[in-house]
Amino acid sequence: MRPRLLLVDDEEMYLEYLSKRLINHHFDVTKCLSGEEALEKIRDRDFDVVILDVLLPGIDGVETLREINKLQPLTEVIMLTGHASLESGLEGMKLGAFDYLRKPCDTEELITMINRAYERKAERQERIRLTSERYDIESKRD
Repeated sequence: MRPRLLLVDDEEMYLEYLSKRLINHHFDVTKCLSGEEALEKIRDRDFDVVILDVLLPGIDGVETLREINKLQPLTEVIMLTGHASLESGLEGMKLGAFDYLRKPCDTEELITMINRAYERKAERQERIRLTSERYDIESKRD
């Protein structure tokens, strides 16, 4: 199964460039230009990894991360930061982001990070599934 990615960046040319690069690496990519649009898409579809720019108009990346954590707590988020927004990237890490990269990021480094984030989500889902199975077995014994 191909990881489902959501790219969120208000710089349309960068968003197009990055999405083409990731599609060429066989990722299922959805893109949007704002935090509000990202949250709408997250309400409608399950994503494995969100690549989220910190500096967005309206709801910024940090606030969008907070909402993503509420809506889809298992979704991994990679923050993209510019030089001026490095502190926000670190704040995102404190709020549970998987990691952060500086923009413009190296595509191969981002792909490695996406794959690691996807693996972490899969491991967490598997632990939940196993715990649920154990609970079901124990509750049937009672």
